[in-house]
Amino acid sequence: MIEVREPGLMTTVQDTGRYGQYHIGMPPSGAMDQFAHKIANYLVGNNEDAPTLEMTYQGAELAFDETTLIAVTGADMSPTLDDEPIPTWTAVEVEAGQTLCFKFSQEGVRSYLSVAGGFDVPEIMDSSSTYTLIGLGGFEGRQLQTGDELHCGDETYEEDRIGSTAPNAHRPDYSQNDIRVIMGLCDYRLTDEGRKRFLNTEWKVSNEADRVGYRFEGPDITDMFEEREQPFGAGTDVTNVVDLGYPIGSIQMAGQPIVLMRDAVTGGGYATVGTLVSPDRSMLSQCRTHSGVTFESIGIDEALEIREERDDSLESLREKLR
Repeated sequence: MIEVREPGLMTTVQDTGRYGQYHIGMPPSGAMDQFAHKIANYLVGNNEDAPTLEMTYQGAELAFDETTLIAVTGADMSPTLDDEPIPTWTAVEVEAGQTLCFKFSQEGVRSYLSVAGGFDVPEIMDSSSTYTLIGLGGFEGRQLQTGDELHCGDETYEEDRIGSTAPNAHRPDYSQNDIRVIMGLCDYRLTDEGRKRFLNTEWKVSNEADRVGYRFEGPDITDMFEEREQPFGAGTDVTNVVDLGYPIGSIQMAGQPIVLMRDAVTGGGYATVGTLVSPDRSMLSQCRTHSGVTFESIGIDEALEIREERDDSLESLREKLR
């Protein structure tokens, strides 16, 4: 059992996501940084979809009553075990009676804690991910609170995993601020000059950046759009279109650009002018408030190569850590 002594700012149980329910308006939820989540599980010998704790900006304080193996990846929250620093991106043994603490993140936004066997929470719609907006999944459908007691699955682990580490080549640089996108579905609504301005602007991550979406601050977007008589079914705003589905990672133009993230609504009537390359969704989730982001347009073939390279990197590391 693991006792939550301090929950941090926003700590939830997440896995790789809840798929196959998008048609009924259910987003996938799951880890915002899928890359860091999966590596955390590889390090302790779990399957990549085992539940981890996702901690945002400020991590938790956790007391362990059984010996187990853990790993911490993602944002650097300076973890300590009984006040002694422990390495990140590394499998670390925790003994019964020890306390794991995290500080405010120094780099990145979200940190992931895995334990051998994963966190034992119910599956709903084939996933253990927390969707807090409707109180579904994870630990009682909510973020953790002081006094909560977490249980692990099968806590057995191979002792030779202790000290296993992800090489630096597999550790992301969270200072990256170029986010690659495939333009569309509704970029036809932009003028040529508007498209250039959108791609050449350094947009600032606003205070409204969370699991639902990352809202950006920058120049007025309305004059980036072609003027037209709005069709039946569309709203009166120049950025409105007839309702359509929103892919996760799509860039919605609603007053200012919003990148829709893991807990986003699944459809609506704002123009979506581009969709992030899937590995860069993880990178964006680690961009801090008020940091600058530039969108870079690439083609579908290049996007598929980027995704394949990411998948190959994960598979290579998984094989090394077996």
